Amino acid sequence: MASPKIKLNNGVEIPIVGLGTWQSKPEEVITAVEYALKEAGYRHIDCAWAYDNEKEVGEGIRRSGVPRSEIFLTSKLWCTHHNRVEAALDETLANLGTDYLDLYLVHWPIHLNPNGNHPKFPTRPDGSRDVLTDWKIRDTWAQMEAVLAKGKVRAIGVSNFSERILEQDLLPYAKVVPAVDQVELHLYNPQLKLVEYLKSKGIVPQAYSPLGSTNSPLLQDETASALAQKYGLSTADILLGYLVAKDIVTLTKSVNPKRIKSNIEGALAAAKKLTKEDIEKLDGVAASGKQMRLIQPPWGVDLGFDNWPVRVQGRN
Repeated sequence: MASPKIKLNNGVEIPIVGLGTWQSKPEEVITAVEYALKEAGYRHIDCAWAYDNEKEVGEGIRRSGVPRSEIFLTSKLWCTHHNRVEAALDETLANLGTDYLDLYLVHWPIHLNPNGNHPKFPTRPDGSRDVLTDWKIRDTWAQMEAVLAKGKVRAIGVSNFSERILEQDLLPYAKVVPAVDQVELHLYNPQLKLVEYLKSKGIVPQAYSPLGSTNSPLLQDETASALAQKYGLSTADILLGYLVAKDIVTLTKSVNPKRIKSNIEGALAAAKKLTKEDIEKLDGVAASGKQMRLIQPPWGVDLGFDNWPVRVQGRN
């Protein structure tokens, strides 16, 4: 089943449903990506240098036989690489076995010490994350704009950026407005105000962990389950379709072939069936006392999000 597309602010089109690869083991992600592209109709793959499986994602793409030109491929700049964007991008391109990305994102608005004691998560002597607090995110973004100008990427964007950081630290200095902001969006963390803000700026909201994370309570939610029963769908279908219906690019995540296929088919089916009243009902679930973030790394920095930290279930 082919996913509908959304037009980004530079005219590039992105499929509204994609396959995420976070926490997918290298040997599993090859077959997951191959199956998603070859059998399930996906044309959008989301990966990141920090996931430690870019080479395997690239192998899955090659095994699928789907032409590179038909695939929307995203990767992300890791926190220890803010001082060398082009070199980090070149490493990602080599890992994936491609000469361009469709979208390159700044993974977090944080620069970790590139000369620290760990390549991904350097720490200070007290065990806290070794964040370079004097680094300006505008300097990262200028390098992102440079790789865009060189044609190494078709679009650039951000991930885990709040309205405050965009307003204060990026947009006043940007020549290019980010195409997307990939954030934690789901029934229990809908971030309605942020989504409205992003759309007002021409920035497409992208949802990671749309079903929650490990042992997520979302799949047992009564409101979503009641709608699933009403429409003859699964609760997962409703959770995904809820986001798709709001024009939020939604990144599903599974290495199980059956679920990979049911995620895209169910998301698109639910998005068509959900009414305006259904969406309003789902929008109100978090505010009824269920607001919960499932992903909150211990950066030790205020990122400017509402409800951070509040009722955190897991950390990555």
